[in-house]
Amino acid sequence: MQNSSAQDNYTTFIIIVCIAQKFYGRINPMKIALVHDWLTSMRGGEKVLEVLCELYPGAALFTLLHNKGNLSPTIERMKIETSFIDKLPMKENHYRNYLPLFPGAIESLDFSGYDLIISSSHCVAKGAKPQKDALHICYCHTPMRYVWEMYDEYFGKGKAGILTRTAMSIAAPYLRNWDVKSSSRVNYFIANSHNVARRINEYYSRTSDVIHPPVDMDSFQLYEKDDGYYLIVSALVPYKRVDLAIELFNRSGKKLIIVGSGPENEKLRSLASSNIKFLGWADNKELQSLYGGCKALIFPGIEDFGIVPLEAMACGKPVIAYGKGGALETVVEGLTGTFFYEQNIESLSEAVKKFETAKFDGAAIREHAKKFDRAVFKESMRKYIEVKIGDHFSSGSRGPYSG
Repeated sequence: MQNSSAQDNYTTFIIIVCIAQKFYGRINPMKIALVHDWLTSMRGGEKVLEVLCELYPGAALFTLLHNKGNLSPTIERMKIETSFIDKLPMKENHYRNYLPLFPGAIESLDFSGYDLIISSSHCVAKGAKPQKDALHICYCHTPMRYVWEMYDEYFGKGKAGILTRTAMSIAAPYLRNWDVKSSSRVNYFIANSHNVARRINEYYSRTSDVIHPPVDMDSFQLYEKDDGYYLIVSALVPYKRVDLAIELFNRSGKKLIIVGSGPENEKLRSLASSNIKFLGWADNKELQSLYGGCKALIFPGIEDFGIVPLEAMACGKPVIAYGKGGALETVVEGLTGTFFYEQNIESLSEAVKKFETAKFDGAAIREHAKKFDRAVFKESMRKYIEVKIGDHFSSGSRGPYSG
């Protein structure tokens, strides 16, 4: 039923576009390209991409690299085109080491013949080079965090080896310059949060429209049980600050389950005591069960937006979150969770203590999460893109953004 609805949306879209094209002397069917940084796992950005694939199943999907079999069937069955990064050694787990090559890789992809480009970008996807008169809409998860606000988290002293730090000190100015310049290839930016909209304005001097990313409410159900553990669901990368939670739970002895993997996997495991359990990535069924049994989700990092808190809320579970970034747009103090405002052990400890003396209504928490439902996101994206197509191909403002 869902596939049929997606096809209906796609067909309606194509009819509208073809009429517009015929009116302006273009009679060939519109060619659509979706662009995503890399295809390695199903995280928040990939859930946005999945909806785009449902809306435009006939589109080609371009990406830097593709680790086959790690994505949803909806994404895997697309026509996927990869860059030369996909042929480099160790690309499956160490692709981030090729970061300085990413701008050249995205620019090497051929978008000639494509009338509409929709990029889903947190790194370089928005740098896709459209043909003349094409329309480029970017759903921006964030400007390239590795060289802007998160640079020290990835490449500061103690976070990376001396060779990596030296290399990045040389590469970072080039990457920042490229990131800003390539933003002119986008006609319209969609930000995944007001938090990211501010960054787009700060770094690119561009305005953007906010459409929050989706949580699939139908995939989660309300739970009223409490199996006595706290939960983290996160990629194990520096800025997520999973180390902060590990240090606190080492001290408290309370049970913590960590779902996820990443470059810091071994380091974090070596820090953890026996009351902390690492599970790696979990499938949807297992993840829902883990959400359902937890006391609360711990969310200790600064996120651009953060779908994980909403997934926990969809199960009626409260969130203990660091009070900056995207969490401020989803977590409501006293209703769906509580905040801590200093990224240190003492502040997080006080938040946990506060949580344990408070009462939360699981049904009210789930009701709040419904505002971010997948169906709401899908319809918002469909309407937005159709409006921008109409504006672009009828106003004479064709071609890249010109300031």
